[in-house]
Amino acid sequence: CTVSAQMLPAVGSPPPCCQATLLLFLTQRFYDVEMLLSWRSQLTRNQLQKKNVYYGYTQRFYGLDIASAYFILSLKGGFRFAGQSEWFYADQKGKFSWDFLNHKDTPLEEVDMSYTVINYRGLCNLESQRSLRTLKLRGCPEVDDWFLARLHVFQDSLEELDISHCPRITTGGLAALRNLKGLKRLDVSSLPGISSPGLVIILLEEMLPQCQITATGYDYNLNEAEGEEEEEHMQRQR
Repeated sequence: CTVSAQMLPAVGSPPPCCQATLLLFLTQRFYDVEMLLSWRSQLTRNQLQKKNVYYGYTQRFYGLDIASAYFILSLKGGFRFAGQSEWFYADQKGKFSWDFLNHKDTPLEEVDMSYTVINYRGLCNLESQRSLRTLKLRGCPEVDDWFLARLHVFQDSLEELDISHCPRITTGGLAALRNLKGLKRLDVSSLPGISSPGLVIILLEEMLPQCQITATGYDYNLNEAEGEEEEEHMQRQR
C-alpha cells in the first residue's frame, strides 16, 4: 500500500493552529515593545524638559546672575564671571563648587555649554546675560534652528559663538545669525544638517563681513561653490 506524498504534512512545519498561536504571540510582543519604546521616548522628553526648566525660584532669591550660573552648572556646563579669571565647571558626575554664590550681581561673560542638553526652552535662563561675549555650544544635540533664532537677545554683546557638531542645525537656522552684528568669531564646523556647505559659508561671510568663520569637517570645495554661485547669477541675468 502506497501513500501519496501530498497527503503527508511537510516535515518540520507546525500545524496551522500552532502557526496562528505563534503569530498572535509575536504580534502581542511587537505591540508591547512598541509601547515600551514609546514610553521610553516620552520619559526622555520629560527629563529633557525638566533639565531645561526656568529657574524662576532661584532667580527670586539669588538674582538673575546666580540663577543663570546655577542652571549652567546643573547641566554640567561652565562659565566665567565678568572681571574674573576663574572658570566654574561641573565635573562628569555633576558636582561643582558653590563658591559661585559669592559673586551675586556679577554678570556672566563667557559660557561653555558644549555637549550638554540645553535646548530652546532652557535658553531663557541665559537671556538676562546681556554682557555675554562668548557662548560655546559645541556638540549640543538639542540646539536647533529655533535656538539660533533666539540668540538675537545677545546681539549687542556676543563676540564669539561655537555651534560646531550640532546635528539639528540646518541652513535655514544659520540665516538667523545675521542679527549678531558684533560677532567676531563663529565656528560652524561639521554640521551634518547643512547642504552645500561651501555656498553656505560664502553667504555667512557676506552676512557677517567682520566675523572670522571656522568651517572644518566638510568635503566641499569652496572654489566650486563660488563657480556655482557665479553660474546661477549668470543664468538669472539671461
